[in-house]
Amino acid sequence: MVTEIRPPRPDEMTAYYRALPYANGLPMWEPADAAWHGGPEPWPPQRTPATPEQLARWAEADVKDESFHPVATFVDGKCVGASATLSFEVTVPGGGTVRMAGVTATGVIATHRRRGHLRQMMRAMFEGALDRGEPLAMLSASEGSIYGRFGFSPATRRTRWELARHEAALLRAEPDPGSLELVGAARAKQAWPVVHAAVRRSRVGELSPLPGRWDGLSDDADGTNGPLRYLVHRDRHGEVDGIANFRLPWSATAGNAGTLVVEALEASNPVAYRALWSLLIDFDLTRTVVAPARPRDEPLRWMLTNPRAMRVTRQSDNLWARLLDVPLALTRRAYDTAGELTFTVTGDRMCPANNGTWCLRAEDGVSATSVPTSVPATRVPADVPATCVPTGAPATCVPTDQAADLTITLPALSSLYLGGMSAHDLAHAGHVTPHTDGAIGRLARMFRTDPEPHNSFGF
Repeated sequence: MVTEIRPPRPDEMTAYYRALPYANGLPMWEPADAAWHGGPEPWPPQRTPATPEQLARWAEADVKDESFHPVATFVDGKCVGASATLSFEVTVPGGGTVRMAGVTATGVIATHRRRGHLRQMMRAMFEGALDRGEPLAMLSASEGSIYGRFGFSPATRRTRWELARHEAALLRAEPDPGSLELVGAARAKQAWPVVHAAVRRSRVGELSPLPGRWDGLSDDADGTNGPLRYLVHRDRHGEVDGIANFRLPWSATAGNAGTLVVEALEASNPVAYRALWSLLIDFDLTRTVVAPARPRDEPLRWMLTNPRAMRVTRQSDNLWARLLDVPLALTRRAYDTAGELTFTVTGDRMCPANNGTWCLRAEDGVSATSVPTSVPATRVPADVPATCVPTGAPATCVPTDQAADLTITLPALSSLYLGGMSAHDLAHAGHVTPHTDGAIGRLARMFRTDPEPHNSFGF
C-alpha cells in the first residue's frame, strides 16, 4: 500500500472533489442549531450530489485560482482524502493585516478514516502556508471535537438573534442626512466591495474578499426562500456607506410567517448602520426580524428602547485560529497596552519551531513601517508589503533564557491572538499556568480588544 500526500494534478480534480462531503450531498455540519443559518430549522437541507458538469466547472476555476492551494491523500493512486487552504488577509488589532491560510473543504472518505490522513494533510498545508509567509491558519469547524488536536481553537463568535416588530422601537436620534434605496443585484454587486473595504479596515477578524465574492448575487427567486433584496444607504454626498441583503421567505406554518431574514448587513459608520436597521425592523407586513451570523456585541441592542427585545436564539464559535509562526504573528498585531511578557509554549508537534520561551515586548509609540527585526529574515518572504504591519504599540517577540511569567498552550495563544477571548477563562480551564504574580492580568490587558473580533463571511 502506497500513500501519497500531495496536491492533485488538474486531471485528478474530479476525484479530489469526490472525497469532499459537499460534492456528494453528505452532511457538512454537526447536528446542532447553526448560528449562521437564518431559517427556522436547525440547518439548511443537504445539497444534491454534484454533476460531472459541475465538477468540471469547479476544476477549471480552481486550477486558475492562485489563492487556492489543494492537497489530497492518495492510497495506491486513489484519492481518499482532500483539503485545501485559501490565501486571505485578516485584520488584526491595530488595523494592520496578516496573511492567513484559510483551511476549507476537508474530508476523508468513510472507508479510510482513523488512519492519520487528515493529520498528514494538515501538516502539508501548514508547511505550504509557512512557505508563502502566512503565519496564521484559520477555519470554521464543522465538528467541534476534530480540530483542537491540530492546534486550532475558537477565536471569534457569531450569534443569531430575533426581534419582534412590535418591540422594535428605536431611541430618538438626530435625523439621517443621507438616504436609503432598494436596488437590484447589479447595483449591489458594485456596492458591496466598497462597503466591505471600509469596514474591514477597522474590524478585527474581518477577511479580505476573494475574487468573485459577490458575483453570485441575483434577483432570481430561490425556491420558497424568495429572492434576495438589497437595501443601500448613501451619505449626504451620495456615496454608498452601507448595504444589507434580506429575504422575505414563504412559510408553511403560521408561527414563522411574516419573517424578514437579514442575511448580511454592513455599514461604515453609525448613521448608516442605524438607518439600515430602522427600515428593516419595521418592514410592512412582517412580524419578526431574524439576523444570523451577527457579532456577539451587536450595537443595535443599545439603540432599542427595550434592549431585552433582541433575543439571541443561537450562538456558536465562528473562526478557529492556529498560530503557525508565533513570533511573526505576534509582531504583526498591535497592543493597546504597552508591556513585557515572557511565556513558554510547549507541545506543538505540528510546528515545533513555536516551542520555547519567548519575550513579547510592546512599546509605547507609533508602529514601525517595516518588518520587525526580531523576525528571522528566512521566515519573511520578500514580497510581504509594509502595510501588513499594524499601527499602535510596535512589538518584538524573541527567544529568551529568562524565567517565564507563564506557560500557555498553543491553542490558547491562538484563541487570544485576535483579542476576543478571555485570558482568565483560559487560565481557569488549565490552558494557561502563571508563574509570577499578575501574569494573567498582564496577558489579558495586552491581548484583549474592544469591540470583539468578527468576520462577516465564511470560506
